[in-house]
Amino acid sequence: MISEAKIKELVNARIEGTELFVVDVQVAPGNKISVLLDGFNGVGINDCVSISRGVESNLDREDEDFELHVSSAGLDMPLKVKQQYVKNVGRSVKIVTEDGHKHEGALTVANDELLEIQYEEKVRIEGRKKKELVTQIEKYYFEHEDDDKKIKETKIIISFK
Repeated sequence: MISEAKIKELVNARIEGTELFVVDVQVAPGNKISVLLDGFNGVGINDCVSISRGVESNLDREDEDFELHVSSAGLDMPLKVKQQYVKNVGRSVKIVTEDGHKHEGALTVANDELLEIQYEEKVRIEGRKKKELVTQIEKYYFEHEDDDKKIKETKIIISFK
């Protein structure tokens, strides 16, 4: 069976020097290879074709037959790698934490350790009768001891406004 590490190595060699990055590589039984890509300026069909041809030319069908699919990570798919978070700063996201809580807001900060989302919430302010809209900032972490701050899944909220 063809290893995921070998496929990642071949793909990374092909995308070196571009703004593309690997989101996921999977090799299923029967050597069904799936490569998901993303890029800071998107992924075009020509990028997928180029990478597919580059990987195919380095694998020998005589040794092991395989099926190869190279595609871009879709908008409806959860974010998997930190580069995707950086790429999507400024967009609205929905975060699900390890303990199951959901939060929606604008992704304002994304780095190797944490995310920050900004959202508006109606809050009762002391000394006032009506609740007022207040901007809140919430921090989430890729690695954290508290499950209410540890990210399980993040998806982009698609808006047609």
